[in-house]
Amino acid sequence: MGSTTSNLLYLITIICFILALRFLSSPTTARRGNWIGAAGMVVAIAVTLAHHGLHIGWRIPVGGAIGAVFGAVGARRVRMTAMPQMVAIFNGVGGGAAALVSLAEFHNLTPAPGHLHGDVSIAIVAAALIGSVSFAGSMVAFAKLQELIRGRPITYPGQQYVNLALFAAILAAGIALVAGAEQQWLMVALILGSLLFGVLFVLPIGGADMPVVISLLNAFTGLATSATGFELQSNVLIVSGMLVGASGTLLTILMGRAMNRSIGNVLFGAFGTVQAGAGTGTAYEGTVRSVSAEDVSIMLSYAHKVVVVPGYGMAVAQAQHAVRELADELEKKGVEVEYAIHPVAGRMPGHMNVLLAEANVPYPALKEMDEINPEFPQTDVALVIGANDVVNPAARNEPGSPIYGMPILNVDQAHQVVVMKRSMATGFAGIDNPLFVDPKTAMLFGDAKESVLKLVTGVKGL
Repeated sequence: MGSTTSNLLYLITIICFILALRFLSSPTTARRGNWIGAAGMVVAIAVTLAHHGLHIGWRIPVGGAIGAVFGAVGARRVRMTAMPQMVAIFNGVGGGAAALVSLAEFHNLTPAPGHLHGDVSIAIVAAALIGSVSFAGSMVAFAKLQELIRGRPITYPGQQYVNLALFAAILAAGIALVAGAEQQWLMVALILGSLLFGVLFVLPIGGADMPVVISLLNAFTGLATSATGFELQSNVLIVSGMLVGASGTLLTILMGRAMNRSIGNVLFGAFGTVQAGAGTGTAYEGTVRSVSAEDVSIMLSYAHKVVVVPGYGMAVAQAQHAVRELADELEKKGVEVEYAIHPVAGRMPGHMNVLLAEANVPYPALKEMDEINPEFPQTDVALVIGANDVVNPAARNEPGSPIYGMPILNVDQAHQVVVMKRSMATGFAGIDNPLFVDPKTAMLFGDAKESVLKLVTGVKGL
């Protein structure tokens, strides 16, 4: 296959990636976007194999086939609740691949003096550094989400100074490589140091802040991929990497705003840690009022407007289909039902949207935080299903709280609030919630799916 034909087909791939991002911007067209993006990737792989077919042998096609099997099986067998972990792994693998390609290119070019030009050496160092940080950081994020390590921030005295010193050493190694120190051990040291920095970078970040971290690491992987494109002189890698980097950066900024976090916190602070004097252990005075499913069924059936607030508890219980059935029964009785979606509810951006779309909940019924918050004062019942930190009034009312300033769903302004939880355990941020002892809040304890199904039965019987 000639280079002109290859470049033309690569251009089609780039167009597919751009269209995929365009369609992925809305849940109503996201499925189409996925298919277009997948088609573009198939074209890119096929063109690469055809263009270099005489040189690659059998290893790359076999490796690609094995990877495709792992990807397909993983995508089908991983539960929706574990999707953030899978995203973290896939994202990390992309960064790791960029680092390995950089190491291979450095090894191939350094034996021949003069082949490692300045522009190529900068791309190699950038891809190795950023890709390694993304890989190691994503693995730590996966471990936190999977609860292999504790979700709360892991810190030690002088951590910021250690991170700064390590990052300075990595940069020094990179500068030396670019300046002409073509030493294999120096390249290996750069990658190992970057891997260590990736681990130390994510460890002090609390589990409740993982959506922002995943978005940031996704942007890192895109930048590493783009740098790899400069190494290999591949336009499709350059453009696709920059698309991922740009979209990941924008998403990181949006997630940071949704959690009242600055990008500086993410990059340089002990992001998600609790500052000295913060009242994470605050014990709120009041009585927890527990109610039965029958009581809640009556409350919902005679309401004019109900707002459902889904959270991670709904995802864990796989209760989205039962929630849709409950909404259908309430709407038959003339009750208006809407869904309040916080930008970081669950464990990744859009987690609740995907779950509810799986249950065929009409997209117009999903209301973003800024749109639904003004409606809570006119809401008869706010039904909170497994959400915690995103409905915690302490974020709005208590300057000493670790989450103070984080925009929340103002469910405490509804006439009545029903919170569905397994227990009184804290959320991922590890702090108490005064909403649970509010006089107008009723707690319905139990598995979310079982509780919602009881509500469906109760509403049908009224």
